[in-house]
Amino acid sequence: MTGGPAPQPATPPPRRAGADRLIALFLFGVVAFNPPLLRVFGAGDTLFGLPLLYVYALGVWGGVIALSAVLLERRGR
Repeated sequence: MTGGPAPQPATPPPRRAGADRLIALFLFGVVAFNPPLLRVFGAGDTLFGLPLLYVYALGVWGGVIALSAVLLERRGR
């Protein structure tokens, strides 16, 4: 046996906060478009004459796209 130092295990590279935020945004999208939550907004109510379900779905969809664009643009720097 040799008396040399034991090899150190390789440490994984630190995770970037941007990747964590993108994962959180994906999970938010999954929860936001979950059928039980969509049923809450599909009750037949309207907002300015538009069905509330359409307003909710398009608003969340646009918000997820806008937030992902901001996160990906910031990540490129």
